[in-house]
Amino acid sequence: MTSRRILYIGGTGVISTACVARSVEAGDEVTVLNRGGRGRPVPDGVRELVADIRDPDSVRDAVGDEEFDVVAEFLAFTPEHVAADVARFEGRTGQYVFISSASAYQKPPTHLPITESTPLRNPFWGYSRDKIACEDLLVAAYRERGLPITIVRPSHTYDDTLLPTSGGWTDIARMRAGKPVVVHGDGTSLWTLTHSSDFAVGFCGLLGTPAAIGEAFTITGSHTPTWDQIYGWLADAAGVPDAPLVHVASETMAAFAPDLGPGLLGDKAHSVVFDTAKLRALVPAFGTTITFDEGARRILRHLDAHPERQRSDPALDAAFDRMVAHAASAR
Repeated sequence: MTSRRILYIGGTGVISTACVARSVEAGDEVTVLNRGGRGRPVPDGVRELVADIRDPDSVRDAVGDEEFDVVAEFLAFTPEHVAADVARFEGRTGQYVFISSASAYQKPPTHLPITESTPLRNPFWGYSRDKIACEDLLVAAYRERGLPITIVRPSHTYDDTLLPTSGGWTDIARMRAGKPVVVHGDGTSLWTLTHSSDFAVGFCGLLGTPAAIGEAFTITGSHTPTWDQIYGWLADAAGVPDAPLVHVASETMAAFAPDLGPGLLGDKAHSVVFDTAKLRALVPAFGTTITFDEGARRILRHLDAHPERQRSDPALDAAFDRMVAHAASAR
């Protein structure tokens, strides 16, 4: 395979780090552009450009008039961000890959599994609506001018550093302290978790692929445990397999902890099961190789080895206590 020139905007986040590593393994000429000094280290051989993607002058100074086979944008969240990219890279790349979100799919979903033809509509979460607006802008540019776009929609992607629960480390601290852990809903809704290394197989398989131009792809694994299973595997990995779980309605959790509301009501409260046949037709190697029983063990090993990353949130912990008391009083 011919080496490709790939620019990753970001490149050191949970998802993009694994993608950069896989591109390097494939022999691509990889450049990352970010503000530097943050996130995860990049592999040897990756060229690093330091710039603030929100500052046109700093990007211009860093990138100059270079052209790339692929520009992979991991840091665009609003139409304004995407419009700036289009002005900057149109005519200078053979493929612009925008990382959208599977949370943009219709909520609540009326049919499962979710496919790329599922409507995009999320009245609960501004983040998702902004991603939809970004997609609309890019699709219009493709239709009107042939801008070579590819849209990818990950759902809940994690790596060995990231806890997927609402409370993060606060949940683990509560488990180990013998305190009840709050799980939204009744714990039986299905949730798709995808390890970043699996995601990278699907993502990198689309780069430089002509059949991916003008198309959108869901990139998620096929692993869909219940939330009770997810919390149970984390409890096992944390050494407290009998950690008590308390189920609280998502709307109630949002009332007690408003910051949790959009992500719960606009995503996690609903069962999500995805059909990735469209992606697998182009990238047959894509699939789930790491399920969350193993993922939970990896995360706890990593965080136990890095106590400086064990950050509990006292305000959220107190909110969980109030939720538990509320649940007890409602029985």
